[in-house]
Amino acid sequence: MDSTIGLILVQDGVINGAIYALLALSLVLVFTVTRVIFIPQGEFVAYGALTYAALDNGQLPGSVWLLCGLGVAAALAGLWRRQVSARLLALTLALPALVLAVAIWAAPRRLGVAFDAALTLAIVAPMAPYLYRIGFQPLAEASVLVLLIAAVGVHLAMVGLGLVFFGPEGWRATALPAPSLALGDLPVPGQALWIVGLAIALMLALFAFFELTLFGRALRATAVNRLGARLVGIGTAQSGLIAFAIAGAIGALSGILIAPLTTVYYDSGFLVGLKGFTAAIIGGMAAYPPAVLAALAVGLLESFASFWASAFKEVIVFTAIIPVLLWRSLRHGPAEEEE
Repeated sequence: MDSTIGLILVQDGVINGAIYALLALSLVLVFTVTRVIFIPQGEFVAYGALTYAALDNGQLPGSVWLLCGLGVAAALAGLWRRQVSARLLALTLALPALVLAVAIWAAPRRLGVAFDAALTLAIVAPMAPYLYRIGFQPLAEASVLVLLIAAVGVHLAMVGLGLVFFGPEGWRATALPAPSLALGDLPVPGQALWIVGLAIALMLALFAFFELTLFGRALRATAVNRLGARLVGIGTAQSGLIAFAIAGAIGALSGILIAPLTTVYYDSGFLVGLKGFTAAIIGGMAAYPPAVLAALAVGLLESFASFWASAFKEVIVFTAIIPVLLWRSLRHGPAEEEE
């Protein structure tokens, strides 16, 4: 392996690591705020990529119908729990109807990648808070194990629905417009610049959100102590909705970024999300900077493993979590069982 191949592998590792970092950040956010290990995060990546690809090809994405169905279900869940308000009905019924109307009008017109990307975010991102209201909010006080089982169930349901709405064929999309660069002998495609640039920008935006905004501080307080947050008047249910909405938007954006680079299938999100989860576990599932560094390490490990042992790259990546867990178990000892 010469230096040029090494630089190409490092570039691929950084690009993949940037996507894994976004997913790891969203997983850590959701877990610290709601105690939900959000297994379906990868499905939002696949849904984002497939929705963007369908719009790019002038077709109405099937995910818009899923959005409407989840909105109706979220409204019915609110009615069942007697949490009826004009705001709830607007967010769960009027918003999906508006998005559906825009999608029906815009899909055959192919208005460009920027519009398609924005419409994809509008279709896919709201699904996450709807899922929280339907499936996770009623279990807010349950144990982490129960929440994990619910998350696995949501993951399986979303994979099956992805097959129904998108079919078994793979999709690719047009790359976002950007000039390519050359760093010596290393070509840097424009899509790679988009991925790294947007990943850095989103991380900075999340930092500003948590440090400078009232909602961000409320989420931090909920993550530190849910009971204490409730005692000072912070609505933990609203914090969960915000955390899920951010995670859904990050997943959809990640799908838009990877759609031009690889063929995405209805079940492609599982492996992508699992690698983000691996990075979050290595980072501790509690802090954001370690999760980002772990994600970059996972991306680099995957890139070099694909060169040296491509048939075993997935095994190598997921095996990396074992020594980390062993080291932590030896360092901290057994933990008390959650009440």
